[in-house]
Amino acid sequence: MLTAKTTVSDAEHPPEFGSAHWQEIVEPLQPFLRDVVADLEQQVEQFDPEIAAYTRYALTNQGKHLRPVLLALSGNSVGQTGHDHVRVAVIIEMVHLATLVHDDVIDDATVRRKRPTMAAHWGNQISVLVGDCLFAHSLTLAASFPTPVICRAVAKATNTVCSGEILQSHRQLNFEVTREEYFNVISMKTAELFGLSCELGGFLTGAGREENEALRRYGMSLGAAYQIYDDCVDVFGTEAAAGKSLGTDLASGKMTLPILLLLECASDADKKRIREWLSNWRPHHFGPIRELMDQHSILKACQEVLWDFLKSAQVALETLPEGQGRLALDDLTKFLGRQTVSLG
Repeated sequence: MLTAKTTVSDAEHPPEFGSAHWQEIVEPLQPFLRDVVADLEQQVEQFDPEIAAYTRYALTNQGKHLRPVLLALSGNSVGQTGHDHVRVAVIIEMVHLATLVHDDVIDDATVRRKRPTMAAHWGNQISVLVGDCLFAHSLTLAASFPTPVICRAVAKATNTVCSGEILQSHRQLNFEVTREEYFNVISMKTAELFGLSCELGGFLTGAGREENEALRRYGMSLGAAYQIYDDCVDVFGTEAAAGKSLGTDLASGKMTLPILLLLECASDADKKRIREWLSNWRPHHFGPIRELMDQHSILKACQEVLWDFLKSAQVALETLPEGQGRLALDDLTKFLGRQTVSLG
């Protein structure tokens, strides 16, 4: 299980994250990413014509392609990428997009990435079934590989992600959730697909067991850091960065790291108020919760936990051969670190 050693009182000056920029990291991968997007679009034709509009809508709601990027960078760190890498990137991205469709139903979300969610367009019933279709199709694609390793890994990861979502649902408005429980949930629902992308990127290139395990550790640690960053953006970021209204996680009762750390250090009276605000959420509750977080330097505490995970990711890279591929993976950790520093 993922862990982080930092406590609220540990906050120090931020580490040096250099000047890595997203475009510089992904520019060499543009041909690969174009192939991934083209393959995703082609997969729409594999569905019944009557539901093609639904699957096209789901499969074209893509973001930064983080998981395909991780898969390609991991493959490049130990060798060269090829067509199999593109197809596995499509499979993992499809699993990810299916989870987003289901997440929007669970959260009653109406907007994602500045456009209506599937649920807002066609209702929950269609959305759930489309998500199911995407999960099933991803496994069909995975089963087409001569080796069963790909399908087994994708099936196991999909199980883990869905299980993590269930555990998160169980912990909704549970104010006794511990950090360890939180780390377990984010390792399952977010970090798992990061770890899978890195591990399979190396596997397809022919990397050895030690390198594949190192790539998985890197992906798991980076994925945990990314989820913590996402938690922080919901409270300390901007709506443009979040792609949704701020406080969405608070409104849905999710026990994110900022809330957990605030409950750890708030007075008994403030804890009572926080619980009442979250249990009976109104938009105007966001202001006083944010004010309490500022008083207790919660962003700084979250940053320290996140940086601890980034350090673990960088340590994992030491197992890999030196070269541009490894440097690009390291640049990705620095980019995420800089994004977190920019929150305040």
